[in-house]
Amino acid sequence: MRHLVILIIIIIAISYHYHVNLIIKKDKMKKLLFISLMLTICFNSLFANEVNVFSARHYDSDIQLYEKFTAKTGIKVNVISGKDKALQKRIVEEGSDSKADLYITADAGRLGAFDAAGMFQNSMSSKIKAAVPSNLRSNNWTGIAKRARIIYYSPERVNVNDLKGMRYEDLADPKWNGRVVIRKSNNVYNQSLVASLVQNNGKKATAKWAKGIVSNMARDSKGNDRAQILAVAAGEADIAVANTYYYALMLSGSKGEEQKAAAKKVLPFFPNQDGRGTHMNISGGGVVKTAPNKANAIKLLEFLLTKDAQEHIVNNTFEYPIIDGVEPHELVQAMGLGFKQDLKTKVASYGKKQADALEVMLAAKWK
Repeated sequence: MRHLVILIIIIIAISYHYHVNLIIKKDKMKKLLFISLMLTICFNSLFANEVNVFSARHYDSDIQLYEKFTAKTGIKVNVISGKDKALQKRIVEEGSDSKADLYITADAGRLGAFDAAGMFQNSMSSKIKAAVPSNLRSNNWTGIAKRARIIYYSPERVNVNDLKGMRYEDLADPKWNGRVVIRKSNNVYNQSLVASLVQNNGKKATAKWAKGIVSNMARDSKGNDRAQILAVAAGEADIAVANTYYYALMLSGSKGEEQKAAAKKVLPFFPNQDGRGTHMNISGGGVVKTAPNKANAIKLLEFLLTKDAQEHIVNNTFEYPIIDGVEPHELVQAMGLGFKQDLKTKVASYGKKQADALEVMLAAKWK
């Protein structure tokens, strides 16, 4: 910055010298135009105090968090919200003309796919590396919050002893025939869960598992995560698979008293406690390779990993913090904090194994 200011002073001095000598010759006028251009570039570099965030996360609380960042740093945050595929398509098509600095979305599989397309750049600063465990980030993107994809069951129809030692792999056990509900195969949360199974158990074993779980479905896959929990509460199924924050959202009453009452009829269960631990995924972001404001984008990522920002995130979205020293929302705490998380499987593998996951799901006729 100091060097930039010195350069501006020098250019101003040169400009002044030419002006006071009443330069009117054509070649010298060109020099003046060149100097003006240089001044414009320098001042734009000096005062472009903004960062452009393309976000597929749809939380008003995120906007409030960006406002806190602006108040703290003076850097204006411009947010372009949309669906994941539409935002990615826009960034790719705009190429070097894209204004996108930071791309934020839910699910490591989405981040991994975008990274595989060459759309991120290495932006992991020392602060980010110190805050986020290596299994929850890559060289080009990082998690900013965690979520667990777990099992929910009806205590009226499922004996808790039947769940003892249960794994995701056991969802294919014939004893659950006609009792399971889970979202469609095109859902990225399911694709990442299945990708983690491919990573840990191999494609062949996971293909067999996928056929088993399809055989155990109480109905064809449909609806969002909350719809799966509602199906168990209504007696349409006995166990469901859904992300933890959806359950907490229902219990909060934000989705109405009917969904709150339904959530109270089911209980959470954290699978794979005797092995690698419960499947964990992330919300996260990375700096776009053509980012015009790279330094500001990294500053924003670093800010999202501070204690204050993490507390804001977990208390508004019901996710788990990505850093140590922060407790999740009390509704999430009530689900239990002592469960073993899968911190062995790198979330970056979800994107790498996504194609395999979708292939085995479709082969099993998972709708």
